[in-house]
Amino acid sequence: MYHASAEEFLSSPSAKRYKGKVRLIFTSPPFPLNRKKAYGNFQGSEYTNWLAGFAPVFEQFLKPDGSIVMEMGNAWEAGKPVMSTLALEALLEFLRRGKLKLAQQFICYNPARLPSPAQWVNVERIRLKDAYTHVWWMSTSDRPYADNRNVLKPYSPSMLKLLETRRYNAGRRPSEHHIGDTSFLKNNNGAIPSNVLTFANTAATDEYQVYCREQDLRPHPSRMHSGLAEFFIKFLTKEGELVMDPFAGSNTTGAVAERLKRRWQ
Repeated sequence: MYHASAEEFLSSPSAKRYKGKVRLIFTSPPFPLNRKKAYGNFQGSEYTNWLAGFAPVFEQFLKPDGSIVMEMGNAWEAGKPVMSTLALEALLEFLRRGKLKLAQQFICYNPARLPSPAQWVNVERIRLKDAYTHVWWMSTSDRPYADNRNVLKPYSPSMLKLLETRRYNAGRRPSEHHIGDTSFLKNNNGAIPSNVLTFANTAATDEYQVYCREQDLRPHPSRMHSGLAEFFIKFLTKEGELVMDPFAGSNTTGAVAERLKRRWQ
């Protein structure tokens, strides 16, 4: 394990041996917030330039069909009830500098998130709480490795009943899709998830929190949900492959990768 800033690690001799060998870079860099956090974060165009500078560096570490998945929160204009486009601008610049494809965009919804921004949501009551982050899946290839059979979710009761009775309404829908007589009769052992993922980040007694309390350590203030890392590691990698997180503040990615029998850096 290498302790340093992302910039220091990626340019170090220790990192060079991983170039071209990483299946997945899964990370959650500091968000473009208006308020400074203890872990450090930039604002405005300085943030866009800082983040985009990593794109060509990340690309060097990927396998030809590897992926980059990056979680990014929303930003607001300082002192105004107006959302900033900084997260979107950062995405576009990151794609451009890394010559990357946007394979798919995901939303990570946290139903337990506290109401924010507080001034506009709690005090003046003129906005709704901001409860999701963007998750961008990027690649150098049009067809990065992926297998959605590894992230199937349980069938709903109605789908289980359909499979049992083998009866449903086939034919043409108002959307002009045509549903065949046997289209839904195959049991695939689960349903394909959507690109809206839900994780309530409420854990207060997990292994990480317990360890920090026992060792009198300050926990990371913005730790990602381990379920998010688990989803993409299962979706985009195989056992034994290498996963990297250059911004591993609490090393959630590494802990999940190890549990899933992947190598990590």
